[in-house]
Amino acid sequence: MKGFVDKYKIFTQQCPRIRDWCTTILVQAAAIFLSSVLFYFVPENSANTALIQILALIIIARNTDGYFYGIFSAAVGVICINYLFTYPYFALNFSLTGYQITFLCMLTISLMTSTMTTHLKIQATLLAERDKLLMEAEKEKMRANLLRAVSHDLRTPLTGIIGNSTAYIDNNTILSDDEKLNLVNRINDDSKWLLNMVENLLSVTRIRTGTMKVTTSLEAVEEVIGEAMSRFKKRLPDTAVQVTIPEEYVFLPMDAMLIEQVIINLLENAAVHSNSNSPIIFTVTDLPDSVQFSIRDFGVGISEDKIDTIFDGSDYEESKTSDAYKGMGIGLSICKTIITAHRGDITARNHGDGAEFLFTLPKEEKYDAS
Repeated sequence: MKGFVDKYKIFTQQCPRIRDWCTTILVQAAAIFLSSVLFYFVPENSANTALIQILALIIIARNTDGYFYGIFSAAVGVICINYLFTYPYFALNFSLTGYQITFLCMLTISLMTSTMTTHLKIQATLLAERDKLLMEAEKEKMRANLLRAVSHDLRTPLTGIIGNSTAYIDNNTILSDDEKLNLVNRINDDSKWLLNMVENLLSVTRIRTGTMKVTTSLEAVEEVIGEAMSRFKKRLPDTAVQVTIPEEYVFLPMDAMLIEQVIINLLENAAVHSNSNSPIIFTVTDLPDSVQFSIRDFGVGISEDKIDTIFDGSDYEESKTSDAYKGMGIGLSICKTIITAHRGDITARNHGDGAEFLFTLPKEEKYDAS
């Protein structure tokens, strides 16, 4: 049955005239049937049949294209009222008093409704095209920001790896063991940073960029956080994080790997840029329609002129130090991409003693309704 319905939808979309005819015939037949039932049980109130025919006329005009189907429905409705529900029954009598007025009124309703619905459809089409253009512009802006961030963030650590490895090779015989170890540590740090960025880029490829959607399944928030913390500790084992989660299990529709990447990005951002040794506070709050994730550090905070644009991938500065490539650029931009694809929100703010990043994910009911 479902396969037949799907084939019918495809067929009617490809043949709009057949769809309009089917709509007209089905609605008109339903109106005649309902009018007959009411006329059988309440024969003394024949006005009901006219009201049902007018309702059918409005439905047909609203769900078909052009004026023809509405006019056709008006004609059929008037004839049905005359033939089936007006004495003498089962006979046409065009000389009835007020018959011409009834026909003109229904024809006027048909034309007005068809005109109104046609204008509404045109406006809906224009709005859809505008939304499509805005989405394309947003995607193009995001693509440009990601490309700019990637070109910067990849070039700097690669240059460091090449420079340090060249220095090691060219001066291998004259370098002390401590100097060699220092060069290898720098190469190791740069390699880890590159690995992190590659994981971010791979995360973006999991999102269907044409529709900004992800494939989701119900996941336990506690398990996703546990996996994210495990991966984070492997990268920054000395960073202290205090995690607070709801006592009861909370399930959310999500792509678990993508949300883990968001959590890791935000935790690393807090660890690297807060310039503080205080523990990071990671709090999960169960709200009525969503779940809120808060990552708060106690450091230098965020510059006020960057808060509004911190997620667009442009908030890195050109290298001024050897560690300048460890900017926020691509990581936060990808966080926004992932959360937006999950129909959530992400924001950043200062709380007086440092910075706080918050993102929310809708629960299943809210996610399905959006």
